[in-house]
Amino acid sequence: MKIAGAPISWGVCEVPGWGHQLPADRVLREMREVGLTATEFGPDGFLPSDDILRQIGLTAVGGFVPVVLHEGEPVVDLDRFVAAGADTVVLAAATGRDGYDDRPDLGDDGWKRVLANLDRIAGAARARGLTAVLHPHVGTMVETPEDVDRVLDGSQVALCLDTGHLLIGGTDPVELAERAGERIAHVHAKDVDAALAAKVRAGRLTYTGAVAAGMYRPIGDGDVDFARVAAALRRHGYDGWWVLEQDTILTGEPAGEGPVADVRRSAERLRAILAS
Repeated sequence: MKIAGAPISWGVCEVPGWGHQLPADRVLREMREVGLTATEFGPDGFLPSDDILRQIGLTAVGGFVPVVLHEGEPVVDLDRFVAAGADTVVLAAATGRDGYDDRPDLGDDGWKRVLANLDRIAGAARARGLTAVLHPHVGTMVETPEDVDRVLDGSQVALCLDTGHLLIGGTDPVELAERAGERIAHVHAKDVDAALAAKVRAGRLTYTGAVAAGMYRPIGDGDVDFARVAAALRRHGYDGWWVLEQDTILTGEPAGEGPVADVRRSAERLRAILAS
């Protein structure tokens, strides 16, 4: 089973002031302890070098790249991915602001640039042997069901099915997997408390506040139907990575096992679902 980890499950995030940041050595060793074989890079500067992955026994899946797509012709550095032997560039349509608590409106001209830039970057990635995917993400320019459909209809880029961000933004991940499974080339597997997600959608709670309140749950403890997601993707022949993500904010050095306890629970449950 191609199940990978992501440093954000240990609270490691690119957002300034997100919370206490654990060191790479601990995060990666704990990934291996729960049986994960690969990881996404995490934010710039998290990995001291790619050698640490080899030393610990992990391979690189790829990484999350927030990029402002609605202005100019941004260039994504693909050399890092090639050098690490990774295969997936996970793009997010960044707003240009820090964090994910609000986003500006995007007019027709902005959307044309987003779609053109997605196809241009995906083509450049493909020429290097990489797959670029667009990650619908709360607090970015592609968040809502309407945004997702606009990407599907107006570009050729593949998608990252992030079960949590889709649900929070208003898209049913099961329905999307059933309807557009052939466009999905990467999965971020996270479970969500639907009640807290609804508060974010309604503007009654910020995204950051909801994460701090425990909106992301171990797989099986939230409201995403992973069995149906897996079945839909299986029907479409999906054979890519399932990256475990449970966005976490740490306020200090964790007591006891810390975040790895929830990752272990999610990994065990995801393995059972994929094996069924």
